[in-house]
Amino acid sequence: MKPTDRTLAGHLPAVAPGDTVRLCGHVHRRRELATVTFLVVRDRTGLAQVVIKAADGQEAPPEETPVEVVGIATANPQAPGGVEVTSPVVTALSDPALTPPVELWRPELAAGLPTLLDHAPVTWRHPRVRARGEIAAASLRGFRATLDSVGFTEVHSPKIVESATESGANVFAIDYFGRPAYLAQSPQFYKQQLVGVFERVYEVGPVFRAEPHDTVRHLAEYVSLDVELGFIRDHRDVLGLLRDVLAGMRAGIATYAADAVSRLQLELPVVPPEIPVIHFAEALELVGAPADEPDLAPEHERALGAWARETYASDFLAVEGYPMRKRPFYTHPWSRQARPPGEGSNSFDLLFRGLELVTGGQRLHRLPDYEEAIRARGEEPAAYASYLQAFAHGMPPHGGFALGLERWVARLVEAANIREVTLFPRDLHRLTP
Repeated sequence: MKPTDRTLAGHLPAVAPGDTVRLCGHVHRRRELATVTFLVVRDRTGLAQVVIKAADGQEAPPEETPVEVVGIATANPQAPGGVEVTSPVVTALSDPALTPPVELWRPELAAGLPTLLDHAPVTWRHPRVRARGEIAAASLRGFRATLDSVGFTEVHSPKIVESATESGANVFAIDYFGRPAYLAQSPQFYKQQLVGVFERVYEVGPVFRAEPHDTVRHLAEYVSLDVELGFIRDHRDVLGLLRDVLAGMRAGIATYAADAVSRLQLELPVVPPEIPVIHFAEALELVGAPADEPDLAPEHERALGAWARETYASDFLAVEGYPMRKRPFYTHPWSRQARPPGEGSNSFDLLFRGLELVTGGQRLHRLPDYEEAIRARGEEPAAYASYLQAFAHGMPPHGGFALGLERWVARLVEAANIREVTLFPRDLHRLTP
């Protein structure tokens, strides 16, 4: 009798031999021998082997054709999970699939990145490639769970905005019913305003950067994990929360994507109880850069990552006190007593395995400070009226951070190019698929 419940490939080893099972998935591989055909069926949980004998009178559909297989669970130590399906009835659930652009049954995909991206709807089916998406999804589960547990509210801000958040040169302009508008560079203005409502907020959503970078680490559209919280003392409170979020994301991966970790043979990072911190001026001295450098170059980040690994056995390092001239106007100036104020800021970058992963810090929260900062950049506060009204009605000391999901996953899996972990990347040259 045909069962009504579906058996997933990953659950097949738990089925008692002799039971009837119903598999649904894609034909991963078809191997035809003289008297028998081995059909490997792939679903979201793994692979299952189906044995078709000549006497069964069954046709094996082409690879990538979705099928339903009803048969008998049979022990076989050489089959995936030690169980295979025999005496099957195989039903194709679509027309025969065309030959895929790459051989998805191979352990590794040998095709170049352009080929993989051009055929992304198909190449993402490969188990190792799909594992990267599973890592991202599990990271998000850990991210949300960590913040939900400490009183945060998830919010969703507009992605069409009236003005640039950080730099007018790096926005995508659009026509909004005859008025100029822009795709949001970040939810920064909105998440700050919502601190006055919920105190603690986070958002998972796309952001858009019209930066003319054609590098292995930049995208024109990516998923940003944004967090903002009120009633902080300074940026170190923000860094402490970031540490807990990273630990939660790692835990999410270990809990919800253990099979993906195994497929990719990943070494997950250890998140230390406290992330080591170095001041920007000390970081410049450590890497031998001039003292007046306004930012860290990629080679500086790599050197600092190696230093943190050697000194603290840590994959993570926070660099605090960046010059105000390299930070957005809403950044709070340096206030900690450990160093003189100078021109530093209460902000930080978090390096993960030698690459900038997160930017965060404390924001201004008094209206006069905003008005002064906006005028200092040659603009009038009136242009930011909708943003500033929250501060006119009282805002607590607050801060937050933004973490790029694709960059996080790329470093976890040690991808050479961020596009390898982006489902459908958008950059200087790519608008399809």
